[in-house]
Amino acid sequence: MKILPVRKIHTIVLGSGAAGLAAAVRLSAEGVPDIAILTEGVRLGTSVNAGSDKQTYYKLGICGREADSPRDLALTYLRGGSADPLIALTEAAGSARAFFHLVNLGVPFPHNRFGEYVGYKTDHDPFRRATSCGPYTSREMCRALLRRVKNEEIPIFENRSAVKLATYAAADGTRRLCGLLALNTADGVLEPYCCENLVFAVGGPGGLYEASVYPSSQFGAIGLALEIGAAAASLPESQFGLASVTDISKREVRSDPICDRPESFRWNVSGTYMQVLPRFVSTEPDGVSGAREFLRDYRVALGEINSLVFLKGYQWPFDARKLPDGSSMVDMAVFYETAVLGRRVFLDYRTDPADFSFEALDSEAREYLRKSDALLATPLARLAKMNPGAVELYRDHGIDLAAEPLEIALCAQHNNGGLKGTIWYESENVPHLFPIGEVNGSHGVTRPGGSALNAGQVGAFRAAQYIARRYSGWSLDWTAAEKELAAEASRLAEYPERAASQTGDDWRKERAAFQCRMTRSAGHLRHGGEIGEALRLLTGRRRAARPLSAPPAETPTADIPPADAAEIFRNRQLLIAQEAYLSALSASFDAGSRGSALVLDPRGEPIHPKFPGSWRIKPEDPRFRDRILITRYSDESDSFLSCWRPLPDLPEDEEWFENVWRDYRSGTVFD
Repeated sequence: MKILPVRKIHTIVLGSGAAGLAAAVRLSAEGVPDIAILTEGVRLGTSVNAGSDKQTYYKLGICGREADSPRDLALTYLRGGSADPLIALTEAAGSARAFFHLVNLGVPFPHNRFGEYVGYKTDHDPFRRATSCGPYTSREMCRALLRRVKNEEIPIFENRSAVKLATYAAADGTRRLCGLLALNTADGVLEPYCCENLVFAVGGPGGLYEASVYPSSQFGAIGLALEIGAAAASLPESQFGLASVTDISKREVRSDPICDRPESFRWNVSGTYMQVLPRFVSTEPDGVSGAREFLRDYRVALGEINSLVFLKGYQWPFDARKLPDGSSMVDMAVFYETAVLGRRVFLDYRTDPADFSFEALDSEAREYLRKSDALLATPLARLAKMNPGAVELYRDHGIDLAAEPLEIALCAQHNNGGLKGTIWYESENVPHLFPIGEVNGSHGVTRPGGSALNAGQVGAFRAAQYIARRYSGWSLDWTAAEKELAAEASRLAEYPERAASQTGDDWRKERAAFQCRMTRSAGHLRHGGEIGEALRLLTGRRRAARPLSAPPAETPTADIPPADAAEIFRNRQLLIAQEAYLSALSASFDAGSRGSALVLDPRGEPIHPKFPGSWRIKPEDPRFRDRILITRYSDESDSFLSCWRPLPDLPEDEEWFENVWRDYRSGTVFD
C-alpha cells in the first residue's frame, strides 16, 4: 500500500454529520486557521440518513407559560442517573444559542405567528421542550450547515476512512494526539495527517449490532480512540427500540440528492407511528403464513393493550422500569416473537386491531386522538391526518403503507455513553482530541428524546471556543509527531493483506459473526456468562490481529481493492470497540437492570409467564445512579478495565454579573 508524505493541517474535523459540520462552521467563526473536514462522504452517516415520525430536537423551553431554565433542563438530564452534572449543565446552558444558530442558518423549525418556537412532549421529558421540522430534522440541519461550510470555503476531503489515531508522549508524561492515518478509498493510498487538534465527530457505534436502526452507511469509529487509551463513560447505557427493517434493495426509491440509498430502510417507528394504533401481526418466516395478532397474549383487556401501544409513541426506547405493566411489554413481545420463536413481526396500518374501539382506550390516548381530529376509521387514516409526512416518508423508499404491512424488530438505536470529555468537549485524558456528537458519552442511563442533536451542536460550539482560545497556535513537537505517524503507517500499510490471509474469511462474514454475537450478548437482555464468553473470544481475536511492529520479510501479494481494504480496517476498530463495550457491560452488572438493559439473574424476578423461565431480571441498585462507569484500555494488562467513579454535585449558581464578566475578560472561564 502506497504511503503519501505527511500533510499538516492545524485542526481536522473527522466526520461530516450535524456535529462535525457545526464544528467546522464554529471553528471558522472563531477564527481558527487552517481547518479541514475529512469524511467518508457527506451523504453517509446517521445525520443525513436517520429520523423518525417527526425527528426531535430537544432544547430549552422557550414558549408558553411553562417556566424553564438551564438548571431545570440539567436536572432533567440527570434524572435517569449516571450522567455528569457538569456536562448536563453545559449542554443545558448552550441549548438556546445552539438552537437559534440553526434557525439563523435556515433550519425550518416551526414557530407561531408571534415567533414563539412551540414544543411538544417527548420521552423522558417532563415539559414540552421538544421541537421538530419533520421526519428529516437532522438532515435539514446538515443541509443548512453544509451550505455555510461551502460558503466559508472550508475544504472537505471525501473518500477518507480513518484507520488509526496517532499520539506521542508529551513533556508532562501524558500522551497527546498528534494526527491520524486515513485510507483514501478512491485510490487505496494511505495518507498521514499531522494536526494540532482533532475534532472527533464520527457518530455512534452503528456497526456493532446486527439488529440495528443505525443507517447501513453508519459504522462509527470510537474504536480508534479507545485503542489509544482515551477514557470512555457509560458505554453500557444504550437505547433499543422498535424500528422498521424492510428490505428495499429491489424497490423503486425516490432518491434524495444528499442521501445514499441503503439496502434496507431502517427507521424508528416512534411517535405517531405508535399513537395511531396499528395492528401488530406475527407470521412464519415466509412473511405470510400463520399470521396472527399476538399482543393480546400479554394482556386480557384489548383497551389496555392499545393504550400501551399508544404510550410507545413518546415512551419509545425500551425501558426496564416500564415492565411488566408498562409500555415496554410491547418491545418484549416483539422480541420474543422474533428472537425466540423465529417469526417475523409487522405493523399493519390498513385495518384496526381486532375488536378495537376508541371508548376502550384510556383517557390520555383517547383525548390525544380527539384533540388531533384523528378519531378516524383506520390507523392509516389517523396517520395521514396527524402526520402526512410519516406516510410519504415510507412511500419515498418504495414502501406503501396502504398496500402492505411494515416489518419491524427491536433494534439498537443510540449509545448514551461514549468517550469521556471535559466541559469543553476535550478528551479528559488525551489532550487535543475533541469528541463531539454521539461519540461523546455525555448522557447517562436515560435521556430525553432528541437531546442527542442538542448535544452535538453544543459540543461543536464548546470545542470551537476552547480551541480558539487555548489551542489556536502550534505546540506540536514536529519530529516526534512525524516519527509516530511514519511508524504507524509502516505497521498498517500491509495490514489488510495480512488480515485477509490470516483469517481466511471474507470481511463480510467476520463482521456478520461479531454483529450477531453483539446483538445476542449485549442487547437489551444481558447474561453474564454469554458476555464473558464473547469477551474472551474478542480479546483473543484482537491480540492475534495486532499489526506487526514492522512489515514481514515477505508481504502477502493479495490484491485487496481499496473499498475492501477500508472494510478490513473498519472491522479492526469495530472489534476493538466491541471488546471495550463488552468489558464495560460485564463491569456494570452490579448496577442491575436499568435504562435499556435487563440484567438476567436466576435469583431475579420473572417478567411474564409467557417468557422463558430463565428470563428473570436483577433489580436495579439505585446506589449506582450517583456513579459513572469509566472504561479505558490498559497497556499493562493489555485489556480494557472499568471502574465506578463518584459524580460531582451540580454546580452552585455562578450568576453575579461583575464576577462572570471579569473572568470572561481575563479568559479564566476557559480554564
